[in-house]
Amino acid sequence: MFTGHGVKFNKQILSIALLVLVMFLGSCGKEPQNEKVYRVGVLFGLGYFAPVIDGFKEKMAELGYIEGKNIVYDIQKVEFPIGNQHLIQKFLDDKVDLIFPFPTEATMETQEVTKGLDIPVVFACAAIEDMNIVESVSHPGGHTTGVRYPGPDISIKRFEIMLELVPESKVIWIPYQRGYPIVVPQLKALRPVAEAAGVRLIEFPADDAAEIQAELDRISQLDDIGFDAIMAVAEPLFVTPDAFEVIGKFSYEHNIPAAGAIMIVGGYGSLFGVHVNSFSIGKQVAVIVDKVFKGIPVGTIPVVSPEYLFEINYKVAEKLGIEVPEGLLSRADKIIR
Repeated sequence: MFTGHGVKFNKQILSIALLVLVMFLGSCGKEPQNEKVYRVGVLFGLGYFAPVIDGFKEKMAELGYIEGKNIVYDIQKVEFPIGNQHLIQKFLDDKVDLIFPFPTEATMETQEVTKGLDIPVVFACAAIEDMNIVESVSHPGGHTTGVRYPGPDISIKRFEIMLELVPESKVIWIPYQRGYPIVVPQLKALRPVAEAAGVRLIEFPADDAAEIQAELDRISQLDDIGFDAIMAVAEPLFVTPDAFEVIGKFSYEHNIPAAGAIMIVGGYGSLFGVHVNSFSIGKQVAVIVDKVFKGIPVGTIPVVSPEYLFEINYKVAEKLGIEVPEGLLSRADKIIR
């Protein structure tokens, strides 16, 4: 049997429940009044690594950083990763919370401009061997960490695959951007490997496509061009469209492979590429940035190594009459047919 007191008590509970429900519904859809809006300055120094940005933004969104809501990106895309100190200073003047530079040279310039400051720097695609970018992989120190570019490892892998595809190669021509700092440790690692395999390397530094064109024109006039293949180490010249077109044309005319990085320009293509997964690198950077924003000192976060991608352009192999072993095809992440 219900009593009057019981009815009154139930009405009070119902009133309180309704009040709580109204307050809850009223709060739905409202933005937090004091939510932090993070500002990230991105110095994007080489078009070849463009997917880094996409991977970074996608993972940041997965982690709860919504562009225009609680994070703002100032992305500065430049033609070359050197000589951009003014953009780094702009980030500082705009009081960004973190600077994200890539590749190596952009990272080194960022460190130079931010020396003595406590602004976190998280890099991508930076070669750290002999570059004084970090103290060590496990403890980078200072105000910098990120995702490295394993240049020496990649160059050796490219060389080994070249010999699998063209085992008769005894001389390999290696063009590269003159003065590019990450080339030195790569060649240092590559020379003893080539010597052990009985292969001679012809190293050719150049400033631009015109210099490569002039050298290849000179070589074309000789009775013997003097090398069996063209291989790229990790550097920007080979992956610059106008320079690769010159290299690719020579490769087709003389029926020798040009390889190392996947390029297709002007109807010419490279035979294979061993490189990093740029999209995945962007995601790896986002995980580090999230840790920094959550208060972990940037210099204590270990440097991360990326995944490799191995691609074969089967069309180019057929064009050059190169038989690709089944074992090599099975190891490829991507086959261009």
